[in-house]
Amino acid sequence: MSNSTPTQCLQRMREAHARAPLPAWPARAARLRALQTLIIEHRADIAAAIHTDFGCRPSEETELLEIFPSLSAIRHTLRHGRRWMKPRRRFAGMAFLPARIEQRPQPLGVVGIVVPWNYPLYLATGPMIDALAAGNRVMVKMSEYTPAFSTLFAQLIARYFNADEVHVVNGDAEVAQAFVALPFDHLLFTGSTAVGRHVMRAAAANLTPVTLELGGKSPAIIGPGARMDHAVERILIGKMFNAGQTCIAPDYVLLPREHIGDFTATARSTLARLYPALKSNAQYASIASDRQYQRLLALRDGAVAAGARLESLSEAIDEPARRLLPPALLTGVRDDMAVMQEEIFGPLLPLVPYDTVDEAIAYINAHPHPLALYLFEHDRATVERVLSHTQAGGVTVNDTLYHIAQHGLAFGGVGPSGIGGYHGEAGFRTFSHIKPVFHQARLNGAGLLNPPYGARFRRMLKLLLRHG
Repeated sequence: MSNSTPTQCLQRMREAHARAPLPAWPARAARLRALQTLIIEHRADIAAAIHTDFGCRPSEETELLEIFPSLSAIRHTLRHGRRWMKPRRRFAGMAFLPARIEQRPQPLGVVGIVVPWNYPLYLATGPMIDALAAGNRVMVKMSEYTPAFSTLFAQLIARYFNADEVHVVNGDAEVAQAFVALPFDHLLFTGSTAVGRHVMRAAAANLTPVTLELGGKSPAIIGPGARMDHAVERILIGKMFNAGQTCIAPDYVLLPREHIGDFTATARSTLARLYPALKSNAQYASIASDRQYQRLLALRDGAVAAGARLESLSEAIDEPARRLLPPALLTGVRDDMAVMQEEIFGPLLPLVPYDTVDEAIAYINAHPHPLALYLFEHDRATVERVLSHTQAGGVTVNDTLYHIAQHGLAFGGVGPSGIGGYHGEAGFRTFSHIKPVFHQARLNGAGLLNPPYGARFRRMLKLLLRHG
């Protein structure tokens, strides 16, 4: 199938699915173990390829943020997947006894996955693990912006999987457009909100159900009861991983007005501790492409030109040749600045002051629902107020990023930040049809409601309306 077009590949996968529409757990587990072996045996190759694509991506970050969560998800799924497959009995309701009902998970068929450039391994394997556990076959479109890794991943998948089990498609934006227009049984896209709209339109032509993992401006709130040193460190960690090129990175900080100076001073000392000699520190990632680098410069410089103040956090300076962008804070920002309208996706962090927590909540609610929300606060009433009065795809309290790593939590957005979710059992169910089945008992009272409708029917209907 290596020389097949995506359309031909999809057709052959459909034929293979028709021959084995409900794979037993051992077959599903074997596919998961093949993916596990692929990652374990080629850890160094994977990290090197991603490093090549970025110009500088620390192997430690690839290990921590891509390889570890991929392997952890596989181990979790191998432990629990057999149980997820089992039909679930449900109560039929008094009016229908002694009938019985059940919910029976069934594979959808062929799942399409569109992978972005920022975490090319994990954002391919994460949904793939869930789709394989659910018994599906998978086609993956890799990003053209990570050519070294995308080529490597296609070669490895072809080596470890049958061509009708998992297939990788590489190519440019035109190939991607053709890919999302294929009549998959489910399509998962991770990327920008703008492109997500095009993907949804293409999928709608085939009535293909979609899961959209988009982005948005994820806020971090520092509450009045937060520990400032802790909050600053954890926000910087969430922002500095992958140089901020993370869909759930803190995009801006809401903090009490009187603490802006404290945040800035603490951020400088914290960054010096976390990334000493940043301008020559190989553990600080480059911006992944010239296009992204120039976009970030435009956001930063445009904000400064419009009146924002730039607070550098290190001695480093811009180095376009190796796409090094020093981390910086922006104060005095306004909503009409591009940096406060677009998802930043880089190491720039605007600070937005507030006078009351309710003001911070109102600010968040006046903008599109974010993919993530971070709250630093130890007063339980304040935590509950923020949780109950805001909407976000996911939340981490007193830290950043960690909700995405929990197998027991679905990962996804809400509104403009996404549709649907996956991870763990939630992902298994996303890529399954939960087929409802009603089993009628041999002896039952259904005939009592048959026409012609007379006195007996009216007595039975009266009972149903009263007690059913």
